Amino acid sequence: MSVLPPIWGAALWMLGTITSFALMSVSGRELSSDLSTIQILFWRSFVGFWIILALVHRAGWTTVKMDNLKVHVGRNLAHFVAQFCWFYAIATIALAEVTALEFMMPIWTALMAALFLGESLSRYRMLAITFGLIGTLVIVRPGFATVELGTLAALAASIGYAVGMTTARFLALRETVLSILFYMLTLQMPLAFVITVIVDDWVWPPTDTIFWILLVGISGMTAHFCINRAVKLAEATAVSILGFLRLPAMIVVGFIAYGETPEIWLVIGSVLIVFGLYLNIRDSRAREG
Repeated sequence: MSVLPPIWGAALWMLGTITSFALMSVSGRELSSDLSTIQILFWRSFVGFWIILALVHRAGWTTVKMDNLKVHVGRNLAHFVAQFCWFYAIATIALAEVTALEFMMPIWTALMAALFLGESLSRYRMLAITFGLIGTLVIVRPGFATVELGTLAALAASIGYAVGMTTARFLALRETVLSILFYMLTLQMPLAFVITVIVDDWVWPPTDTIFWILLVGISGMTAHFCINRAVKLAEATAVSILGFLRLPAMIVVGFIAYGETPEIWLVIGSVLIVFGLYLNIRDSRAREG
């Protein structure tokens, strides 16, 4: 019986990540008409916190380690800012554009992973990143004439997510996925609540938003569970480039849910990105061999 290569196992986990992010994008946009960005972030963490609390209790509290607390704090501060920017962006610009701009993340991830984790940048990996970047630039080219705040927020999110991806790889090699998720939600939920109370006008969500609140919380949990499982199997740079598949997925979601018709630039850019994904998988399999 053949064993699935790590890169393909990571790819399957990333498929779960892509599905989860699609659901979180739709639920986040639906909630944006009734709640502020920081309140959406709070409810996302609130729902996820009780789920992770039950899972940790069942698995045993020995799964939560204190050895890398400073790394958890730094990671979650960067991730919190990235999440805020991301939720703001999906409420203000097209879903496909948000996803495309996020693909600056592999550039930052590759550099951070090379600097801090000692991961190498092979020729194929650099080509994969290059094709992904070119594809992204092709997609957003029509919008470069007027840079919207949502565009800047999506770019800021890509930097924050790169920090999160790099540190997730560091933590995944030392801790359980449950431990990483426990710290993420335990640190981010009170932070979002404090900011909501001090800066924002707190409002209780309408009853007809309960479904979307549950969905944004559950999909947020499953997205991070899947991505942390992926970085446990493959290098941070490889996993971040696998995320390029989110773009075609979000084009479909945006079209079906909101009538966002994909332009020819989205199609051309997606082809370039998928080719970059192929180069990345080829490089990862060569490394495993």
